[in-house]
Amino acid sequence: MGLKQRTALDRDVVSILSRSHADRNVYPSAGVLFVHVLEREYFKGEFPPYPKAGDANSDPITFNTNLKGYPDRPGWLRYIQRTQHSDGVLYGSPTAEHAGRPSVIEITAYNRRTFETARHNLVINIMGTEEFPLPYQAEFYIKNMNVEEMLASEVLGDFLGAVKNIWQPDRLNAINITSALDRGGRVPLPINNLKEGVYVMVGADVAFSSCLREVESPHNQLRCSQEMEPSISCDKKFRAQFDIDWCKISLVDINRVFPIYITRPEPGNGILPEFGLYDPPSETLMSRNYFSDFLITLAVPSAVAVVLLFILGYTMCCRREGFIQLVHHNSIQKSSKELRSMSKNREISWPLSTLPVFNPVSGEVVPPLHPDNYETTSMPLMQTQT
Repeated sequence: MGLKQRTALDRDVVSILSRSHADRNVYPSAGVLFVHVLEREYFKGEFPPYPKAGDANSDPITFNTNLKGYPDRPGWLRYIQRTQHSDGVLYGSPTAEHAGRPSVIEITAYNRRTFETARHNLVINIMGTEEFPLPYQAEFYIKNMNVEEMLASEVLGDFLGAVKNIWQPDRLNAINITSALDRGGRVPLPINNLKEGVYVMVGADVAFSSCLREVESPHNQLRCSQEMEPSISCDKKFRAQFDIDWCKISLVDINRVFPIYITRPEPGNGILPEFGLYDPPSETLMSRNYFSDFLITLAVPSAVAVVLLFILGYTMCCRREGFIQLVHHNSIQKSSKELRSMSKNREISWPLSTLPVFNPVSGEVVPPLHPDNYETTSMPLMQTQT
């Protein structure tokens, strides 16, 4: 009976474990922004119906992504999911160094209501081409956008269209998108619909236009140093949808920064050069005795203290100056004792606080706080009345 119940329980446990699916291949190009959306609707159909009441369309689903065989993703690939009810996004900019090596990304979806999981692999085959990266690259800082909003195809397309109007290139593409938080920015306060900000890098095949060069003028550089907005003639083409900080724009000509190598160097065999056999230390090493160090640590301060004490005693007791100081101190003590004994014998008037007090209400005479034989030499000037 117990074995049957345990078998039924094992079946229930197995039914809520993960499901694996066929691999999905994508072919991004090196030097071009790669965006892959992890749609919640795609994974909802992979979960079996939940036996209890509830709306399956509102199930909270989160994703975990990692390179197969490793705990994290490749260095160029980033992931973001704002809430459990929004889609996840994989994005990044692969380089020519990653071309020719497929990267298998394991994507695990977690249903936070039913605790079920679904998993499938995303195979990223990076294609290396001679067309990319484009030589002229400009990076814009957009203040009124979050990274997940900018990754949307419609928003990114509108931004590239505005850039194309002021640049007029033959080829234009997005190279990379980075959140301002990854650049050391601060998390905005949750007021007035403030955004985190996002850096967008685009590339083109022609030199920078005169409008983009306006930020390099001495007048605009001075305004930027004074934390004032520069005067850019083409800013009105972006202002309707994108709030650009022109002081943070970056213009780079990669032909002048570093040369482009189309051919990759031949990889090595992965074997380190020969350094000889490892020679570990001998097992017969003698242990060090710290007893002598301990004695020296105590003996030296003790000897110095004894010498200083001897010098002080000799100075105070054997020298004439020290003996005179001792006699003078003794005479002062005797004089103070004589003054105290003489002050006890002299007659002084009692303070008002020690005289009888007449109570006008009851007519009684309250005796003083102290008797007549109280020692007046140690009596304070102000007495405490109860």
